[in-house]
Amino acid sequence: RVCPVRGAAGTGPGRARPDMDLFGDLRRMNKRQLYYQVLNFAMIVSSALMIWKGLIVITGSESPIVVVLSGSMEPAFHRGDLLFLTNFHDDPIRAGEIVVFKVEGRDIPIVHRVIKVHEKGNGNIKFLTKGDNNEVDDRGLYKEGQNWLEKKDVVGRARGFLPYVGMVTIIMNDYPKFKVCI
Repeated sequence: RVCPVRGAAGTGPGRARPDMDLFGDLRRMNKRQLYYQVLNFAMIVSSALMIWKGLIVITGSESPIVVVLSGSMEPAFHRGDLLFLTNFHDDPIRAGEIVVFKVEGRDIPIVHRVIKVHEKGNGNIKFLTKGDNNEVDDRGLYKEGQNWLEKKDVVGRARGFLPYVGMVTIIMNDYPKFKVCI
């Protein structure tokens, strides 16, 4: 399709350009073409959901991919890095490992390093985290009265990353008007 030149017949002020008239295209479609378009869209959405659910099953993590939102883990991870997570419950948590955890009362998961592990004889493990770029441990981030995290708080463990791929997510969160442009 060729885009008409401004000022050509039918493209003056107040008239929609033919290549931008989505609803006109929809009205010109017969029922079969419209059905196929809706079906294609539904297949794309369902495929994305199946891939996401498959990743959840394969990785054992409720959120197999997360974006680093702050600079607290620099230089290991930077703001906007995309992390790939696993969360196999049989794997023991060790000091030095980078975990993503959720704290009761906070919606956004936190990406920090395990600095201390406290193991009891009954197999119960508690651990303390800290951001590489932070001066103090995370006890101030935990819910009131909580000094240690438990395995139930872990969303996943970092297994790989893509640098800065998640910047789009950060831009859309920091500048909500940008969402409208997309």
